Amino acid sequence: MDNHHPYRRLGALAANSHGQPPRPAVVGRRLAALALAAAATLTFSAACTEDSEAPAGNAAAAAAGGPEPKTLEGAKVAAQTVFDRFSGGDFAGAWEMYTSSGKQAISKDDYVKLNTACSRKGLAIQLTSARMEGTDRAVVIAKQLVAAQSYTMVYEADAWRLEPAKEGLTLYKLGADKAIAAQKKAGTCAGG
Repeated sequence: MDNHHPYRRLGALAANSHGQPPRPAVVGRRLAALALAAAATLTFSAACTEDSEAPAGNAAAAAAGGPEPKTLEGAKVAAQTVFDRFSGGDFAGAWEMYTSSGKQAISKDDYVKLNTACSRKGLAIQLTSARMEGTDRAVVIAKQLVAAQSYTMVYEADAWRLEPAKEGLTLYKLGADKAIAAQKKAGTCAGG
């Protein structure tokens, strides 16, 4: 067998001592071991890397029990956290990062019910730009697929919180069942 061609060399490496391709279970174990080794290497290298340029971030501030940084970078980190929770289907976690007026407009249970029924889950929401508006407000622009939208982050109780848009507050005040029905009627409920 000519093992000089790159694909054949890979095949020769994967073959067993009898020149036969490995059994699927062996391949699966090899891939699992390789993935585990790669994950361990990444975890170890990330833990050992010192990045003095990286911002302290909200997680570090929360772990230390202190306030989040009242900076544009702090607002951006908090906004991306809300977007990640939402697109990942952690609606309760996203609700936790709402302003007090957002939380007053809809209960956590209703927010979870509404978004479980009508939101598109799994589509990443990426922060594209941000700016401060005064000392305790930031406007962030986020994009999902091809649509971009602005959001307002408010510094409240030593943390950046997402302030729902007026349209969202109006919808939330209907309660989950009526809000789901309204979204279905308008054709904006992804779940049906």
